[in-house]
Amino acid sequence: MKQQKLSIWIWLFTAVSALGSTPARADVIKVTTVQPKQETTNAVAPITDIPRLSEIQRPHTSVKDWVAQQTQQNQVIQVTGVRLSQTANGLEVILETSTSDKLQTIIKSEGNNFIVNIPNAQLRLTSGGFFRQQKPLAGITEIMVTNIDANSIRVTVTGEASVPKVELDDSNKGLIVVVTPVISSTAETDKPSQKKPSESAQEPIELVVTGEQEGYSVPDATTATRTDVPLRDIPQSIQVIPRQVIEDRNVVRLSELADNVSGVQPERGYGGLSSLGFRVRGFLTNFETLRNGFPDYGYFSPRDVANIERVEILKGPAAVLYGGSPTQYAGGSGVVNSVTKKPLSQPYYNGNVTYGSYNFLRPTLDISGPLTNDKSVLYRLNVAYESADSFRDFVEYDSFLISPVLELKISDRTKLTFEYEHQKYNYIFDNGFPIEPEALKLPRSRFLGEPNFANGEVTFNSFTYNFEHQFSNNWKFRQGFNILNANLNDAKQVSPGSLQDDRRTLDRLFYASDEEHENITLQNEISGKFSTGSIRHNFLFGVDLARNLFSYLFAPDQELSIDIYDPQYGGTPTPVEGGSSFGRKIVSENIGVFVQDSIELLSNLKLLLGGRLDFNDYSTKDRVSSDTLNEQSNTRFSPRVGIVYQPSNATSFYFNWSNGFSPQFQARSRTDEEFEPQTTEQFEVGVKQNFLNDKLSATLAFFQVTKQNVLTPDPVDDRFQIQTGEQRSRGIELDIAGEILPGWKVIANYAYIDGRVTKDNEIPVGDRLFGVPEHSAGLWTTYELQRGRLQGLGLGVGVYFVGEQEVDLPNTFQLASYVRADASIFYRRQNYRFALNLKNISNVKYYEVDGYSIDPAPPFTVLGTASVEF
Repeated sequence: MKQQKLSIWIWLFTAVSALGSTPARADVIKVTTVQPKQETTNAVAPITDIPRLSEIQRPHTSVKDWVAQQTQQNQVIQVTGVRLSQTANGLEVILETSTSDKLQTIIKSEGNNFIVNIPNAQLRLTSGGFFRQQKPLAGITEIMVTNIDANSIRVTVTGEASVPKVELDDSNKGLIVVVTPVISSTAETDKPSQKKPSESAQEPIELVVTGEQEGYSVPDATTATRTDVPLRDIPQSIQVIPRQVIEDRNVVRLSELADNVSGVQPERGYGGLSSLGFRVRGFLTNFETLRNGFPDYGYFSPRDVANIERVEILKGPAAVLYGGSPTQYAGGSGVVNSVTKKPLSQPYYNGNVTYGSYNFLRPTLDISGPLTNDKSVLYRLNVAYESADSFRDFVEYDSFLISPVLELKISDRTKLTFEYEHQKYNYIFDNGFPIEPEALKLPRSRFLGEPNFANGEVTFNSFTYNFEHQFSNNWKFRQGFNILNANLNDAKQVSPGSLQDDRRTLDRLFYASDEEHENITLQNEISGKFSTGSIRHNFLFGVDLARNLFSYLFAPDQELSIDIYDPQYGGTPTPVEGGSSFGRKIVSENIGVFVQDSIELLSNLKLLLGGRLDFNDYSTKDRVSSDTLNEQSNTRFSPRVGIVYQPSNATSFYFNWSNGFSPQFQARSRTDEEFEPQTTEQFEVGVKQNFLNDKLSATLAFFQVTKQNVLTPDPVDDRFQIQTGEQRSRGIELDIAGEILPGWKVIANYAYIDGRVTKDNEIPVGDRLFGVPEHSAGLWTTYELQRGRLQGLGLGVGVYFVGEQEVDLPNTFQLASYVRADASIFYRRQNYRFALNLKNISNVKYYEVDGYSIDPAPPFTVLGTASVEF
């Protein structure tokens, strides 16, 4: 009887509790929020369906059952996966768990952030307790899922213009956060309710992401248009290498990424100092790349990868947006733009250490988060140190990088970002082997310099600010400023000359140098979206100002020969007869005015028109005598025309024509000849195709690039250049990147390039361009187990083929083709990641060429990495 009375009291207590409490899950109710007007609101989901007393089931008949139920309700539920599923109207964020019906939710909004707190769950991903996806959808800036503490999860959805519309729903997959962005498209200016036909017809696609991984396929880039545009809408080949590839391959030099892009070869250059050299479609980028859209001079200043988020490689001239300034060389055959890491709105901490062959040691630190409670001030700090010996005798180096970033959200429509980068690099100058066939018989460890005459130090500093203000949802103003300075101080160099008649004694030239580069750039641009009738426009207008200084001084030359087969070091060089100091101070000032319009004629037909007018003045002075040697002014117009036809949401056919120019004042002429600007013209036609519900993307391109006034090393003295007549490169490129199955990622490429001299008075017409294989291909793929006890364990395999290459112009001899293989094994669990990378596992002997020397590439190398992330 007592037992029965006790059961009745428990039953009544439970009924009252059910009437007075909030249902914990969205399968009982559906919570819908539409743009909360208050700055910060907190609400528990309201009751919309109150059960009758007679409808309440008796959940238990004893104290034991009641206690068991309360314990179960207080249980912390594990969320083992985060899945993003794109729909026709927005995006679903699915928190995967087998007990989703027991999750509790509390919602609130802060500024443009919609926040869902789950106080009885923990994120248990293979990569730890953190997930982030930037720009997953137009109108959504970021989606973050993170552990607040040991018992709570926070989901943050950040809208671009305002707080997004969010619904919570339930399914057997887990908790579903249904996101609908609040955006104003170009059509919304005149037709607020009209949707693009391509959007309404779009089939749902799904992207599986774990942790902070973004996969190998990136949907948009800024380099091609200086605006965020989907890659499928750009009438030009552009390949994006995301951070995930850099980490999976354990890349420590940006030039290594040439393996993952068709038609691109690495360019070691200038004593092994530069890591920014690339040869794109047969032509050198002259070590003039971009960093966040600003000129980034890397001729003698290597760049660390620690603060790089992704690398965007645009094929073909980009002078229409970046001009013909000699600090940019955008008039060439391609632009390489490194995009740095940006501050995060949630706390993020990552520590990493790598150790490997030749005493390679590299610790890094990456931390980010808000500095204020309202998240109006965000920061990010990257620090890296690197030191190593080398497979090359006597060669060693060390490097230190620190790069803080501060982002100020002045208002909902105004943002100001400051970024500083400092790097110091101590090194042994290594000029590789001379361009002689006998060099291929030498061991790759052979050093042909002098151990006591090869040291130097590079100091690099860069400061950037970026100001953005949105006048409305459609119009925006941006101003960017950058100043960089790089100094190569008291560098001692030994330059290999030619072999003597005995074919073993090498003439060498000794000299010391001081070199400085400084560049100042101010960018101003207005972008807007509007409609003229049924035609939509994405408009860009801008004015760039730049000042560039390049100064160098070489001390009196000395010479000393060496036996390449039996080197004896420590000799005393003798002065060169008639040798004297040689130096130049070169200043360039450039003003560029550009306009671009991306026109949507129909929902599946887009036209890109652009033009830029550059006014360039430069002068050259002798640093020894201070005499003015040359003054010149150039005015050039650089156009671009492109068209895209999209018969379906997955297919884009495109065509583009563009040209550009590059002043050559930084080149060194042995006779003080005034070089004409280099000009470039490109025709390109191709197709971009998405597969597997947009998880895998491919680009197939057919191109022809023609250049006039191309520089090449002076055959008399390779410290100087001469100008050739005309060179042409034509070929086919194929790039594939993305995810084949959950956990199986791939990035692959193939290129056929026919690059030749087509007009010249000194170099034989028909000679192939040096450093450009006719056939090349690359494959990198990883697979990570998604379930089971070994969840988080992964393998990576890379295979790279490079065909025969000429070593110089005029052609003398070739480097043999080769196949190189890399591999990795890694394991992610909780907040930890461990990896072992094996590079050149077959120990194949191969070389890189730059027209000045032949540089042996590293043999078999092992790198081990351990990292922790919070």
